[in-house]
Amino acid sequence: MAKGWSMTEDPNAWLLANRLGLPGTIAYLRDTYPAPEWRKHHNFGELATFWLQVHASLREQGGQLQQIMHAFREGVLDAASFQQAFVPRFNHFLQHLEGHHRIEDSVYFPRFRALDPRMGPGFDLLENDHDLIHSALVAALDGARDLVAALPRGAVSVQDASDRYADATDRMMALLARHLADEEDLVIPAMLEHGERSVG
Repeated sequence: MAKGWSMTEDPNAWLLANRLGLPGTIAYLRDTYPAPEWRKHHNFGELATFWLQVHASLREQGGQLQQIMHAFREGVLDAASFQQAFVPRFNHFLQHLEGHHRIEDSVYFPRFRALDPRMGPGFDLLENDHDLIHSALVAALDGARDLVAALPRGAVSVQDASDRYADATDRMMALLARHLADEEDLVIPAMLEHGERSVG
């Protein structure tokens, strides 16, 4: 459950694995600053651009991992080619995602909270998301290690390990996709409303 939750609705409905988007009571600037208009706003600057670029790169990197896994399971990549393509990309994705969340939790989210008390529940939710995504990432990492360890042991071991890894990664990417979209609905409108200097 998100810290400091004060909504009257069932809070479990807004946990990351369950929700389909943020309610208007949390993303209260979303209608004022709809996503198709963000880049046209005079307060849309370098920080907003960078934020969206980081999110786009995380989506792309996660998608690449899923494509590599699919190619391996379909026999397009052999074990050696899979390991060569997969391991460095997975490590980079892990470091990128964890680093992004650390700077958000320690630097940016507190600054957004200070702008307007109404933002508190939204950033409580996003921080709770980070904990859930981290747990999913650990599960995917464990699955990746098991998969790499299984590669020399033959088809049956590899099949079992690849199934477990694929399931863990699909769950992690689904959580991440929902989180990134919801975070953008909070963060970018707040930058447009208050200006990037207020948080940069």
